[in-house]
Amino acid sequence: MVAQQELTDAEIDRVFHALADATRRDIVRRTIAGELSISSLAADYDMSFAAVQKHVTVLESARLIVKRAEGRERLVRADPAMIARARILLARFEDMWRARIDRLDALLAEPETASMPAERPSTTEGSSTTERPSTTEGPFTTEGE
Repeated sequence: MVAQQELTDAEIDRVFHALADATRRDIVRRTIAGELSISSLAADYDMSFAAVQKHVTVLESARLIVKRAEGRERLVRADPAMIARARILLARFEDMWRARIDRLDALLAEPETASMPAERPSTTEGSSTTERPSTTEGPFTTEGE
């Protein structure tokens, strides 16, 4: 079995650019099921044949589909290897974000006593009472408070 190389930044950019369009995502979905001609793909979209060809070219440059000639027809099929590599990349992003969320959950679960502001002595002469910091001072104050 051949070890898969990680995608380069340029390859990642091409894959996500290609998948950013709904028509291209649909073409990938349809060609996963089997090989189709560009003509049969174009018949199902409300756009010109040339526009569908351009979508196919973007997908081909991202290596999400493979195009081959059979006589006068151009047949396309999804490339499961590249789709798997993109899926692995997305799984890594998911793992990274889940780990960050888990760390945030752990921080939020810590006792609140450590984050409570301490009471400070009053600066008023002759007063020995303590006062809490004002909650109406600072950048979040609105007029009329």
